[in-house]
Amino acid sequence: MDINPVPKKRYNVLQPEWSSHAVIYQVNTRQFSEQGNFEGVRKGLSHIKSLGADIVWLMPVHPIGKKNKKGELGSPYAVKDYLAINPEFGSEEDFKALVDEAHKLSLKVIIDWVPNHSAWDNPLVEQHPEWYAKDYKGDFRPSPWWDWSDIIEFDYEHVGLRKYMINALCYWVEKFDIDGFRCDVAGYVPNDFWQQAVQTLSAIRPVFMLAEWENRDLHENAFNMTYAWSWNETLHELAHGKCSLDRLRKYYSWNERSWPHSAYRMTFVSNHDKNAWDGTQREQFGYALEACIALSVIGEGMPLIHNGQEAGETKRLAFFEHDPIHWQEHEIGNLYRKLIALKKSKAVLGNGEYGARMIQVPNSKMDKVFSFVRCNENENENENEKVFVVINFSNEQLEVTFEEPLFEGEYAHWERDEKKTFGADSVCKLTPWQFEIWVA
Repeated sequence: MDINPVPKKRYNVLQPEWSSHAVIYQVNTRQFSEQGNFEGVRKGLSHIKSLGADIVWLMPVHPIGKKNKKGELGSPYAVKDYLAINPEFGSEEDFKALVDEAHKLSLKVIIDWVPNHSAWDNPLVEQHPEWYAKDYKGDFRPSPWWDWSDIIEFDYEHVGLRKYMINALCYWVEKFDIDGFRCDVAGYVPNDFWQQAVQTLSAIRPVFMLAEWENRDLHENAFNMTYAWSWNETLHELAHGKCSLDRLRKYYSWNERSWPHSAYRMTFVSNHDKNAWDGTQREQFGYALEACIALSVIGEGMPLIHNGQEAGETKRLAFFEHDPIHWQEHEIGNLYRKLIALKKSKAVLGNGEYGARMIQVPNSKMDKVFSFVRCNENENENENEKVFVVINFSNEQLEVTFEEPLFEGEYAHWERDEKKTFGADSVCKLTPWQFEIWVA
């Protein structure tokens, strides 16, 4: 029997070394400060850096359409001009100063890009009406089935639209020295467009691309990272007792077997959509919040912090109005700082192929307790790194034992001044929703 040659590598996106342990932080410029502008964000960059973040994702910086707008100020995702700055936020010089300051702090800056649709009063509507999708009556249409009446959709069958959009992407990289893009509803746009775009952008310099979508094939030639929506939905259901713990195990099985190890998955407990429409982090996750945050940082995936989480995320931020975050010192901010510091201190906790896979540790309470290790041998230094994580996803007080030898060894607690030797007969006592992290 003839054997066909092994096909060439399918997933060709190379992850930059700086991203090995990176954390991403989302900024809603309108709500980040009392000023609601770029200067307010610039002044807050040192705070973002102090959390351990490496990437600053700015929600759309473009002018907002006025025709059919929602609320007093409109949605940032109704773009009126892809080549301009929203005057609500400041000038081009203000934006450049923000990017320059971020780079001085070794922070990367990516901006939101909204390729699927524009505002009704974007000049392209009159200049190139053929670039827009039409409904059965021949009229411009919002995205079907969604309450997105303030926007109308593009049609990427048109080569002219593709050229325009790619040139616009290049403009922001060349003029403002940004480091990449977070691409809104990326799956609504053909994947071959993204490949064309990234190929052109890469001729300028490498960019970091985040897709608001969950599809592994976006990683073939375009995107560094995709949303782990399934992870978020699973943790939300677990927190409210609406699914079994096996659903979380199935997520990680799917992530390991169906997705390339090189692909970054963005793990999050909040973002602008979740906060605005589903509730604050505490509303969404209740008593399970801290455990879910810990898993987002220490498990596989790149963790996202939505601005204000570290201050307790005390309210649902208004989406179409100016509604500044209430800033305060909070235990959630301290938790993120400590977890991220741990992540950055251990090679095995790296992102994608820079880190080690999670390996399940079977336990005596599999319906309530999630346990795993991340470990490998550092051949260069001839030493082992191991992180052992145990999470009680229930409101019960539990005593749990573990099976198979991988977890065994001598550990230090990640937070308490405590050392412990885990063996076959070790018992771990857990309070409701408690997580434990042990480091060898």
